[in-house]
Amino acid sequence: MAQADFEEIVETFEFLDDWEDRYAHVIELGKAMDPLPEDQRNALTKVDGCASQVWLVPETGEVLRFNGDSDAMIVRGLIAILRTLYNDRTPADILSVDAPAEFARLGLDKHLSAQRSNGLRAMIARVRDVATHAQTA
Repeated sequence: MAQADFEEIVETFEFLDDWEDRYAHVIELGKAMDPLPEDQRNALTKVDGCASQVWLVPETGEVLRFNGDSDAMIVRGLIAILRTLYNDRTPADILSVDAPAEFARLGLDKHLSAQRSNGLRAMIARVRDVATHAQTA
């Protein structure tokens, strides 16, 4: 399911010619997410390496799910995209995803600021770390 949702995002990005429209779409994806409960915004869920405040909360089991939030709208949108890429996958599936290549399909690798790119890498690293620990648990 999540992969189909990601493909839908790819198709939407291909349809949108203008980068302002693409950024607006990323922001809309973030606005559509439910906010993270205040008690889940803590030092354990905070992602270091992001210029803005970012929290990722994993739900572990046979498949993993991630909820997240940020104080920056564009970053909320990036979290929404990450969720479509990773949610409802096994740890092994998550570890097999080439997230930089997937984000390159959206052109985000060329259009994010250096700080946002670093933050995105930090979020991907957190997801992969959770998947690694879940796989060995």
